[in-house]
Amino acid sequence: MRRRLLVGIAALFYYSGLVALARWWTSRTSACLIILNYHRASGGHLRNHLLYLRKHYCILPAEDALAALYAVDEKRRPQQARTSLVLTFDDGYYDNYSDAFPLAKELQVPLSLYLVPCYIESGRRFWWEEGLYLVQHTQERDVVLNGRKFTLTQASERAELVHVIDYFVRHARSVAEREQFLESVSQTLQVALTPVKRIEPSLSVRWEEVREMDASGLVTFGGHTMHHPILAYLADETEVAREVADCRDALEQQLGHALYTFAYPVGQNQHISDSAVQSVQAAGFKWAMTTSYGLNTLHTDPYRLQRIEVDVDQHWLVVAAETAGLWGFFSRLRWLPFVRKHFTNAQ
Repeated sequence: MRRRLLVGIAALFYYSGLVALARWWTSRTSACLIILNYHRASGGHLRNHLLYLRKHYCILPAEDALAALYAVDEKRRPQQARTSLVLTFDDGYYDNYSDAFPLAKELQVPLSLYLVPCYIESGRRFWWEEGLYLVQHTQERDVVLNGRKFTLTQASERAELVHVIDYFVRHARSVAEREQFLESVSQTLQVALTPVKRIEPSLSVRWEEVREMDASGLVTFGGHTMHHPILAYLADETEVAREVADCRDALEQQLGHALYTFAYPVGQNQHISDSAVQSVQAAGFKWAMTTSYGLNTLHTDPYRLQRIEVDVDQHWLVVAAETAGLWGFFSRLRWLPFVRKHFTNAQ
C-alpha cells in the first residue's frame, strides 16, 4: 500500500511537469552536483533508473565530477545544460559486478564503488548480515545471550535476537570487540562463522573483479574503511586512523594507482566523528561522502559531501522525484496533518 502511494505521488510529480521544472531549476544553479547512493544492484529496476538518469543528467565518475565542482578557476568548470550526477555504490557487493557492471558497459554509464578490503579478502558475510544468518541457521531451541533468555521456537523471539546481535555489532567500540562478540554468538548458537565458498550476490566482490572493472575505465573506486566499523563509535582514535589509511593502502596496492574519494560507513552525522574527518584528510583522500541528504555546491564541505539514498527496488518515477530534489522537499512536509495521516495509513 505504502509503495503504491509513493509511486502515485511520484507519478503526479513527474507527469505534472514538477520533476522537469525542478531539473531545470537545478541546472540553472552554478556548480551543482548530485550524488546518488546505492548499495545492492540486483533484483530491482536499475536498468530503468540508468536509462532515465542518462537521459536527463550528465553522469560522471566521482573524481572527475568533484574536481570540476571544486575547480579554483571557474572558467575551467565545464558549462553544460544538464546537472552533473555521480552514481555511487557502497560496500562493494558482488552484484555490483554481476549486475551493475554489465549495465554500465551496455549503457556507457560510469559508476563509483566504495570498497571494504577486509571482506574482499576474507570471503565472509558483512557484519550486518551475520545476525540474521546465525539465527536462521541455528538448531538451538533456547539460548541465553547477555543474560537474557531467548526461546527460538517463537518467531518474535528470533527477530528480537537478531536485533540484539545487530545492535551490539553496530555499536562495538573496536573491530576486535565486534568480532569476538560474533564468535561468541556463533558458539552459543552452534553455527560456524566461515568464509562462503560459493559466489553470492550479498557477498563482497573479489579482487579479480575489482581489477577487471578498474581496467574498463567505466568504474572508479574509493575507500570505505578496512573493516567497516562505524567510525564515531570506535573508542581509540588510532584505530580510526588505521581503518582509513590501511583501506587506502590496500586498494592502491591492488589497483596500482592513487585513489582520492572515501565514503563513511553508515554515514549520517552521528556516525562521523571529528577524528574520522581528520583521519580521512591525513590519509590523503581529497573528498569524503556522507549519507546525509542533499545536493552539493562549491560551498559544500569536501569532507562532508551529501548524497541522495536510492534503492534498486524503487520505481524509476520515485528515483526521478528524489534526484530532482522534490522528494526531500515533500518529506519535510510530512508534518502536515493530511500528509501525515496518509503516510501513517499506508505503512
